[in-house]
Amino acid sequence: MDEQAKKTALRMIPYGLYVLTAGTKETAIASATINWVTQTSFVPPLLALGIKTDSVVYTAARESRDLVLNILGQGQGGLAFAFFKPAEYVDGKLGGQDVRWAANGAPVLTGVPAAVELKVRHIVELGDHHTFVAEVTNVHLNQEITGRPDEAILHMKDLGEKVFYGADRLARCVCSPHKS
Repeated sequence: MDEQAKKTALRMIPYGLYVLTAGTKETAIASATINWVTQTSFVPPLLALGIKTDSVVYTAARESRDLVLNILGQGQGGLAFAFFKPAEYVDGKLGGQDVRWAANGAPVLTGVPAAVELKVRHIVELGDHHTFVAEVTNVHLNQEITGRPDEAILHMKDLGEKVFYGADRLARCVCSPHKS
Protein backbone atom coordinates (compact mmCIF):
# COMPACT_ATOMS: atom_id res chain seq x y z
CA MET A 1 0.00 0.00 0.00
CA ASP A 2 1.24 3.48 -0.80
CA GLU A 3 1.81 5.10 2.63
CA GLN A 4 1.21 8.68 1.47
CA ALA A 5 -2.01 7.70 -0.31
CA LYS A 6 -3.17 5.89 2.86
CA LYS A 7 -2.47 8.98 5.00
CA THR A 8 -4.27 11.25 2.56
CA ALA A 9 -7.34 9.02 2.27
CA LEU A 10 -7.69 8.43 6.04
CA ARG A 11 -7.20 12.12 6.78
CA MET A 12 -10.26 12.84 4.66
CA ILE A 13 -12.45 11.39 7.44
CA PRO A 14 -13.69 14.36 9.51
CA TYR A 15 -13.09 14.28 13.24
CA GLY A 16 -14.69 16.17 16.08
CA LEU A 17 -12.74 16.70 19.30
CA TYR A 18 -13.87 15.57 22.72
CA VAL A 19 -12.56 15.25 26.25
CA LEU A 20 -13.32 11.82 27.65
CA THR A 21 -13.53 11.58 31.45
CA ALA A 22 -13.75 8.54 33.70
CA GLY A 23 -13.55 7.95 37.43
CA THR A 24 -15.26 9.66 40.34
CA LYS A 25 -14.48 11.92 43.30
CA GLU A 26 -13.94 8.72 45.32
CA THR A 27 -11.61 7.07 42.77
CA ALA A 28 -8.86 8.19 40.45
CA ILE A 29 -10.07 10.54 37.70
CA ALA A 30 -8.66 10.24 34.21
CA SER A 31 -9.23 12.37 31.14
CA ALA A 32 -7.95 12.72 27.59
CA THR A 33 -8.72 14.47 24.34
CA ILE A 34 -10.05 11.91 21.88
CA ASN A 35 -11.42 12.18 18.37
CA TRP A 36 -12.36 8.72 17.09
CA VAL A 37 -16.06 8.81 18.01
CA THR A 38 -19.19 7.88 16.07
CA GLN A 39 -22.81 7.00 16.76
CA THR A 40 -23.54 3.38 15.86
CA SER A 41 -27.19 2.82 16.89
CA PHE A 42 -30.41 4.74 17.52
CA VAL A 43 -32.10 2.13 19.74
CA PRO A 44 -30.42 1.85 22.12
CA PRO A 45 -28.35 4.96 21.48
CA LEU A 46 -24.77 3.68 21.14
CA LEU A 47 -21.45 5.35 20.46
CA ALA A 48 -18.14 3.78 19.47
CA LEU A 49 -14.98 5.40 20.86
CA GLY A 50 -11.38 4.57 19.95
CA ILE A 51 -9.22 4.77 23.08
CA LYS A 52 -5.43 4.32 23.08
CA THR A 53 -4.58 1.18 25.03
CA ASP A 54 -1.54 2.55 26.87
CA SER A 55 -3.38 5.58 28.27
CA VAL A 56 -4.58 6.15 31.82
CA VAL A 57 -8.06 7.03 30.53
CA TYR A 58 -8.19 3.59 28.85
CA THR A 59 -7.50 1.89 32.18
CA ALA A 60 -10.03 4.05 34.03
CA ALA A 61 -12.70 3.53 31.33
CA ARG A 62 -12.15 -0.21 31.36
CA GLU A 63 -12.38 -0.37 35.16
CA SER A 64 -15.27 2.01 35.83
CA ARG A 65 -17.23 1.45 32.59
CA ASP A 66 -18.93 4.81 33.34
CA LEU A 67 -17.73 7.68 31.16
CA VAL A 68 -18.57 11.20 30.08
CA LEU A 69 -17.86 12.38 26.54
CA ASN A 70 -17.44 16.16 26.81
CA ILE A 71 -18.09 17.68 23.38
CA LEU A 72 -15.77 20.58 22.59
CA GLY A 73 -17.22 23.59 20.81
CA GLN A 74 -15.93 26.05 18.25
CA GLY A 75 -13.12 28.13 19.70
CA GLN A 76 -12.12 25.55 22.32
CA GLY A 77 -8.87 24.46 20.67
CA GLY A 78 -6.94 25.44 23.77
CA LEU A 79 -9.07 23.08 25.81
CA ALA A 80 -8.36 20.24 23.35
CA PHE A 81 -4.62 20.85 23.67
CA ALA A 82 -4.89 21.14 27.48
CA PHE A 83 -6.21 17.57 27.73
CA PHE A 84 -3.59 16.12 25.36
CA LYS A 85 -1.43 15.94 28.49
CA PRO A 86 -2.23 14.64 31.99
CA ALA A 87 -4.83 16.71 33.84
CA GLU A 88 -5.09 16.72 37.61
CA TYR A 89 -8.21 17.11 39.72
CA VAL A 90 -7.34 19.86 42.21
CA ASP A 91 -9.56 22.20 44.22
CA GLY A 92 -12.71 21.02 42.47
CA LYS A 93 -11.29 21.53 38.97
CA LEU A 94 -10.07 19.07 36.37
CA GLY A 95 -7.16 20.45 34.40
CA GLY A 96 -8.15 23.89 35.67
CA GLN A 97 -11.70 23.49 34.33
CA ASP A 98 -14.87 23.64 36.43
CA VAL A 99 -16.71 20.34 36.69
CA ARG A 100 -19.96 18.98 37.99
CA TRP A 101 -20.71 15.33 38.53
CA ALA A 102 -22.77 13.22 36.16
CA ALA A 103 -25.33 10.76 37.48
CA ASN A 104 -22.82 8.00 36.73
CA GLY A 105 -20.21 9.74 38.91
CA ALA A 106 -17.81 10.87 36.17
CA PRO A 107 -16.88 14.55 35.76
CA VAL A 108 -18.68 16.80 33.29
CA LEU A 109 -16.74 19.84 32.09
CA THR A 110 -19.14 22.75 32.58
CA GLY A 111 -17.49 24.94 29.93
CA VAL A 112 -18.23 22.67 26.96
CA PRO A 113 -21.43 22.99 24.89
CA ALA A 114 -22.63 19.47 25.65
CA ALA A 115 -21.68 16.23 27.37
CA VAL A 116 -22.92 12.67 27.04
CA GLU A 117 -22.96 10.14 29.88
CA LEU A 118 -22.01 6.65 28.74
CA LYS A 119 -22.07 3.07 30.04
CA VAL A 120 -19.56 0.75 28.39
CA ARG A 121 -21.35 -2.28 26.92
CA HIS A 122 -18.57 -3.93 24.92
CA ILE A 123 -14.88 -3.50 24.14
CA VAL A 124 -13.40 -4.64 20.82
CA GLU A 125 -9.75 -5.41 21.51
CA LEU A 126 -8.03 -4.90 18.16
CA GLY A 127 -5.15 -2.58 17.32
CA ASP A 128 -3.39 0.08 19.38
CA HIS A 129 -6.75 1.74 20.15
CA HIS A 130 -9.54 -0.48 21.41
CA THR A 131 -13.11 0.32 20.44
CA PHE A 132 -15.44 0.93 23.35
CA VAL A 133 -19.11 0.50 22.46
CA ALA A 134 -21.04 2.54 25.02
CA GLU A 135 -24.71 3.29 25.60
CA VAL A 136 -25.86 6.88 26.06
CA THR A 137 -27.51 7.06 29.49
CA ASN A 138 -27.90 10.82 29.87
CA VAL A 139 -27.00 14.09 28.14
CA HIS A 140 -26.10 17.57 29.35
CA LEU A 141 -26.58 20.70 27.26
CA ASN A 142 -24.47 23.35 28.97
CA GLN A 143 -25.47 26.09 26.54
CA GLU A 144 -28.13 26.72 23.94
CA ILE A 145 -27.18 25.27 20.57
CA THR A 146 -28.48 27.27 17.60
CA GLY A 147 -28.27 26.21 13.98
CA ARG A 148 -26.87 22.82 13.01
CA PRO A 149 -25.48 21.06 16.09
CA ASP A 150 -22.65 19.52 14.05
CA GLU A 151 -21.45 23.01 13.13
CA ALA A 152 -21.17 24.00 16.80
CA ILE A 153 -18.41 21.48 17.53
CA LEU A 154 -14.64 21.80 17.36
CA HIS A 155 -13.21 19.80 14.48
CA MET A 156 -9.66 18.53 14.15
CA LYS A 157 -9.20 20.81 11.12
CA ASP A 158 -9.90 23.82 13.40
CA LEU A 159 -6.58 23.20 15.18
CA GLY A 160 -4.61 24.20 12.09
CA GLU A 161 -3.61 22.89 8.72
CA LYS A 162 -0.75 20.80 10.10
CA VAL A 163 -2.65 18.99 12.87
CA PHE A 164 -3.89 15.52 11.93
CA TYR A 165 -4.79 12.34 13.78
CA GLY A 166 -5.40 9.47 11.48
CA ALA A 167 -3.26 7.21 9.31
CA ASP A 168 -0.38 7.85 11.71
CA ARG A 169 0.27 9.62 14.98
CA LEU A 170 -0.89 13.12 15.83
CA ALA A 171 1.18 15.42 13.68
CA ARG A 172 2.55 18.70 15.03
CA CYS A 173 1.84 18.12 18.72
CA VAL A 174 4.93 16.81 20.50
CA CYS A 175 2.86 15.28 23.28
CA SER A 176 1.04 11.95 23.19
CA PRO A 177 -2.63 12.84 22.62
CA HIS A 178 -4.17 10.10 24.73
CA LYS A 179 -1.87 9.85 27.71
CA SER A 180 -3.23 11.23 30.90
